[in-house]
Amino acid sequence: MSSNYAKAQQFFSYSQYMNNLTPLNSAYSLLDKNGSLNALVRKQWTGIENAPSTFIFNGNLPIESINGAAGITVMNDQFFVEHLTEINGFFAKGIQLSQNQFLGVSINAGIRRYVANYSSLSSTDPQFRNDVRENKPNIGFGILYYSDHHYLGVSVPELSIRDLGNASAQNNNYFRNHFNFAGAYLFGKEGDDVRAKPAALATYTKGVRFIMDFSTTIYFKELLGIGANYRSNNEMSGIISITSDILKLGYSYQFGTAANNLGGRLSNATHEVTLSYRFGQHLGTRSIL
Repeated sequence: MSSNYAKAQQFFSYSQYMNNLTPLNSAYSLLDKNGSLNALVRKQWTGIENAPSTFIFNGNLPIESINGAAGITVMNDQFFVEHLTEINGFFAKGIQLSQNQFLGVSINAGIRRYVANYSSLSSTDPQFRNDVRENKPNIGFGILYYSDHHYLGVSVPELSIRDLGNASAQNNNYFRNHFNFAGAYLFGKEGDDVRAKPAALATYTKGVRFIMDFSTTIYFKELLGIGANYRSNNEMSGIISITSDILKLGYSYQFGTAANNLGGRLSNATHEVTLSYRFGQHLGTRSIL
């Protein structure tokens, strides 16, 4: 079970990272000077019972006096008998390097809870006879170099300092260090009818295949975004988003190539829906970066 899971799922992976990178790098919260509430629901392998599902919620408030932000991220990942819940608070601070260039640094801390009800499985393997319940404190960091038109960042949102008994022995990837490298560039200037934003995300986890995501989104009047994403494990996504000063609604449909379908027979179609709400004193100034 664990080895199959490692192949199937990266830690809290989602397609619409280009619209909200904060769950992976909390320094990204500095890009908007307003507060925000963001939710994501992801259902993998549609039509298959007990398929992986992910829920992510994050919210943050600006701290304008110090060019900072603070917030919370809640994530829940489920697959068959395995469940992971993580709750983190974070603080981010922006350092001005020039008139329009900044370096953001962030730190997050919280707790992770992993539950695996292996006793419910019909298995003769002794590794899967006992349930696993583990709680672990978590700490992580993020760095983001950004301007109005681009960002480059690196983050380790969960630093694993010690092994976790049975969960570690079963090679569970939830408790390894995950290194994220992200970047994006926004072409055009504010007010243009059409703008383009290519973005990339790379995730490295020791012992797991290196994953790269590449995406491009075309924005029309900064209201409608239509894009596509390709992941190096042969998965592709179509993405659409509608943005106003207060709300953003996004949807993506992810699918694998024929060689990447489950068992060569079933399509690993994945649906993902996002909803964001912005509030504050600067709603008229928003960035699609």
